[in-house]
Amino acid sequence: MSKVALVTGAAQGIGRGIATKLANDGFDIAIADLGFQEETAAETIKAVEAAGQKAIFIALDVSKKENFDAAVDEAADKLGSFDVLVNNAGIAQIKPLLDVTEEDLNKIFAINVNSVVFGIQAAVRKFDELEVKGKIVNAASIAAIKGFPILGAYSTSKFAVRGLTQVAAQELAPKGHTVNAYAPGIVGTGMWDLIDEELSKINGKPKGENFDEQVGGIALGRTSEPEDVAGVVSFLASENSNYVTGQVILVDGGMLYN
Repeated sequence: MSKVALVTGAAQGIGRGIATKLANDGFDIAIADLGFQEETAAETIKAVEAAGQKAIFIALDVSKKENFDAAVDEAADKLGSFDVLVNNAGIAQIKPLLDVTEEDLNKIFAINVNSVVFGIQAAVRKFDELEVKGKIVNAASIAAIKGFPILGAYSTSKFAVRGLTQVAAQELAPKGHTVNAYAPGIVGTGMWDLIDEELSKINGKPKGENFDEQVGGIALGRTSEPEDVAGVVSFLASENSNYVTGQVILVDGGMLYN
């Protein structure tokens, strides 16, 4: 029987890359994303099935604990097991710190931080029920290692994910579960286009110049692709990482050195 991984935010982007890589590793995949993403998620399902594995879509608002519990139960019921949770879903907010509102903080923490707690709780309940030594892999960021201007709320939320990963790893080690995180750098997605645009408003540099400067600081000379991140998640979800827990692994091409 194949092992089962649930990947949040897997309809597109990094989440799709992770789901596809894990399918190639032999996992059946529960693709969990917001309900309106179901049509987009069909492409992820096709990629998983092309790898010879089963895939299902589960509508999930990760900020709601009861939804997360139900999603884990559905994944286990429909796919026959539950072995790995990838807490990939998240949002960015690009705003100077002095302009961040209470609403901004509540929204980003609900999605980036609360969801990680809910996911850990739901996954461990199911791991224990099935007597599985499970693996939890959380989405951190280079902003979990170093705070970035105009990404104050985002950086704060990712520092929180780093702390949660360390705490959960220690608390869950006696059960045999591991908890780790991946920390992407500059990924060629719409988020970085938005960061570039907002930086241009602040410092007056032409659109694209801020992005080019950031890329210029990458040792390997390019932005990352979802496949780069997925390779690290593949390791953390596999038996090769059985003696690794509580770690945040940078996937940034050589921007930060931790």
